[in-house]
Amino acid sequence: MNNLFLLLLLVFAGVALMVVLGGRFAKPANPEQMARLRRWIIPLVGIMLLLSAIDFYW
Repeated sequence: MNNLFLLLLLVFAGVALMVVLGGRFAKPANPEQMARLRRWIIPLVGIMLLLSAIDFYW
């Protein structure tokens, strides 16, 4: 049980560190870069959902 609490504490600390550093050093993306990313992310999410459904029902 102590290992679980230690693991949860480490995960929480890592996420908090990413949020703090991302808020401090991240720069906003320009619209062209967002359009390029969106062109890839939306089909990849669709493929992931399809493969997940196939894995669940197979």
